[in-house]
Amino acid sequence: MTSRFSVDDLQLVEAVARHGSVGAAARELLVSQPSASRRLIALERRLGTGLFDRDTTGARPTAAGRELARQSAQLLAHLDALPDRALAAVDAPTLAVGTIQALSPMVFTALDVELDGVTVHPEVDHGPTLLRQVHEGLLDAAFVTIAEQTVVPRGLQRSVVGDCPLVVVLPDGAPDLAAGTRPFAGRIVVYSTIDLAGEVVRQRLSSLGAVPRPGATLETTLRVARHRRCPALVPELAAHWYAAPGDRIVRSPVPGRTTLSVVNRLPQPATLAMALPRLALRILGKP
Repeated sequence: MTSRFSVDDLQLVEAVARHGSVGAAARELLVSQPSASRRLIALERRLGTGLFDRDTTGARPTAAGRELARQSAQLLAHLDALPDRALAAVDAPTLAVGTIQALSPMVFTALDVELDGVTVHPEVDHGPTLLRQVHEGLLDAAFVTIAEQTVVPRGLQRSVVGDCPLVVVLPDGAPDLAAGTRPFAGRIVVYSTIDLAGEVVRQRLSSLGAVPRPGATLETTLRVARHRRCPALVPELAAHWYAAPGDRIVRSPVPGRTTLSVVNRLPQPATLAMALPRLALRILGKP
């Protein structure tokens, strides 16, 4: 590809994916269907891959098309919000902050409590996408758990907010762990690491006799464990935030820690820097 996407490119891909039809997308965008088709073909040639499988029944996005449509929808939403954000900045300080889905309840609750008077524009996405958005200036900062496990784009500052160990949560009615070298002894263990250590943790659980099952989010992991009365392996902060009556938190036979970092462009926003120690305590479940 020799040039950047234009807003027209993004709008076309997003509309075709949403409608499932080039014709319907063309009508929405007030262009002719032949013109929309030519633009789509030209875009696919620039990319070197197909974005939609087209036939008489409509247009179905390929894997590349789905990802580009998803990213296009996010970027267009950012563009739509720019006027309001610019005007809001005149009257009150604002921060555009992102985090991953599993951490969003903790991070955005902490920001709301600790940044009184600051308008926070939240963004929820995957860690690599958040890092890219900070690098591109779309976000002021991102709270992520992969900053120590991946290459952070040049020019970004990363600061460790805190870390917490993996723990085992035994819901009410779940038996204690077995003694010896196989403490899980054939039991289902639902786990969530919210970083890049998931496969390593799965292998270690298996070696300790577990039948490992990944959880979709931290909260889901604990809910499934309570439903099945089986152990859950999660970062300690999740055990604090989502504690339920009868839960027992025990040391994990699987070693590991989850490191939470904030990544931002230089300089770090002053309002964030001043509140970071308080945010760390609250996010980690120790207000």
